[in-house]
Amino acid sequence: MEELRCKDDFRFSFLDQNIATLYKSEQTEQTLFTIFSLLAIVIACIGLFGLASYSTLQRTKEISIRKVLGAMPRNIIMILSKDFLILVVIASLIAFPIAWWAMYKWLQNFSYRVDISWWIFLSAGLIAAMIAMLTISYQAIKAAIANPVNSLKTE
Repeated sequence: MEELRCKDDFRFSFLDQNIATLYKSEQTEQTLFTIFSLLAIVIACIGLFGLASYSTLQRTKEISIRKVLGAMPRNIIMILSKDFLILVVIASLIAFPIAWWAMYKWLQNFSYRVDISWWIFLSAGLIAAMIAMLTISYQAIKAAIANPVNSLKTE
């Protein structure tokens, strides 16, 4: 007795599993982007902390003289933070067009597209400024509450 065989066997699968396999690479990319973005933010914060330490050390006498002349701690914190916030704004102005272009090109691969809103970039810039201020704040507050006599007695 001879078996009857079909040329094409029937294989079934669920639609949600088929869709999940289509987006598997995007999920892997998302995980990689998240890990490397967090790593980049940590490295940037360490560098910014070192730069703030160096800048505060270089300006110790200036800060002490300002304190002797009556500057409030919040004024000193604003003086030290202003330089770094300008750098964050410049970096944002450079990064936003590049990020918009990369997102626009990436989204072209999908059949259903979403628009890239301006508020996403604004919120990213504000978050970057907040992270920079949190990183700088330790050194700025430490310099603002330091006793000016300790740094000026060597003069």
